[in-house]
Amino acid sequence: MRAVVFERYGELAEVREVADPVPSPEGVVVRVGATGLCRSDWHGWMGHDPDITLPHVPGHELAGVVEAVGAGVVGWRPGDRVTVPFVCACGRCAACAAGDQQVCERQTQPGFTHWGSFAEYVALEHAEVNLVRLPDEVSFVTAAGLGCRFATAFRAVTAQGRVAPGQWVAVHGCGGVGLSAVMIAAASGARVVAVDVSPAALEMAAEFGAAVCVDASEGDAVARVREITGGGAHVSLDALGSPVTCAASIEGLRRRGRHVQVGLLPEDPVIPMSRVIALELELLGSHGMQAHAYPEMLRMITSGRLRPDLLVTSSITLDEAPAALEAMGTGDGAPGLAVGVTAGVTVIEP
Repeated sequence: MRAVVFERYGELAEVREVADPVPSPEGVVVRVGATGLCRSDWHGWMGHDPDITLPHVPGHELAGVVEAVGAGVVGWRPGDRVTVPFVCACGRCAACAAGDQQVCERQTQPGFTHWGSFAEYVALEHAEVNLVRLPDEVSFVTAAGLGCRFATAFRAVTAQGRVAPGQWVAVHGCGGVGLSAVMIAAASGARVVAVDVSPAALEMAAEFGAAVCVDASEGDAVARVREITGGGAHVSLDALGSPVTCAASIEGLRRRGRHVQVGLLPEDPVIPMSRVIALELELLGSHGMQAHAYPEMLRMITSGRLRPDLLVTSSITLDEAPAALEAMGTGDGAPGLAVGVTAGVTVIEP
């Protein structure tokens, strides 16, 4: 098969012919219909993830068709349309038994713990626990952004953030995760403040339901969030993953507010713990979403309440992926930009 491969961290990847994957006894091989280009892929390419072994094929947001199944797989067959969370659970540990597959003790992640979906085919483990049947109404391009960005944002807003109608939600960083969070929070009845430094990203945030947009390059974004929300947001998300946006998210909360850390951080930041203590703030993480939790999100998508298809702003070929991956680190100031010029999600169609 053809796949995007990099031999060294931070050096331009290349498309080459590699061996086709084969399914493990409890796994499947999926023919990739589309795969998202995510900032997490850039972090992996830069060497920020200790699980990666070189040479490596990135890619963890995918949708496609089951091509082959392992001998122990009974619930899936070749031809099934599927997507998958970026965290593939073992199904046997204590976390999985509690229904918390997103923090599985023995998880695998395509594009990190093993070769991923920037390829024509990808192997996935423990199919019975991890595969999600894709409704016919949801295209592969739309579904390619669900496994990481959209599903992570969905759980961050609804389960971790516990957003309720009428509450103020601040979203710091309007790349793919942030724009997803804006859309989901607005669809949940919240009033959303979108914070970014990119006019293009803020324009999209407004289109997806943000009540107010704040350009963080024009002054004290924390003060603006507090002013707009009448004392601070009920829920605030750092959807980028930087010391600045993490601190701003926490500083912009009202008393007993909830901060949800969604964006990956290259290193642990300094946290304003005095404010956390004084205001009894909650600090929460959000690490993907379990396969068994997908039906609610998919129902909202097929009903039209959520439109993740609108997040996809460009589609590229496998041959264009290496340059697009490199460009994620040199965007024009907008968090998570795929090619440095447009906000939203870029999808690769192998």
